[in-house]
Amino acid sequence: METQKNNPLHGKRLDVIIEDLVAHYGWEEMGRRIVIRCFNENPSVKSSLVFLRKTPWAREKVEQLYIKTFSK
Repeated sequence: METQKNNPLHGKRLDVIIEDLVAHYGWEEMGRRIVIRCFNENPSVKSSLVFLRKTPWAREKVEQLYIKTFSK
């Protein structure tokens, strides 16, 4: 646990991250900020989770957007 104290995403599940971003930006704006199909064509949390769990570079972009948006 000691190594995680400075990790802003510690304890945050990916589905919660996506839901928070959608509530803040909406799917359309998220699709503009991060151009991936799961945000632009029939977007849903479920399809986004499937894609982001398989695609590390896209997950990294989503996590960075979350940190940038909600850092205190």
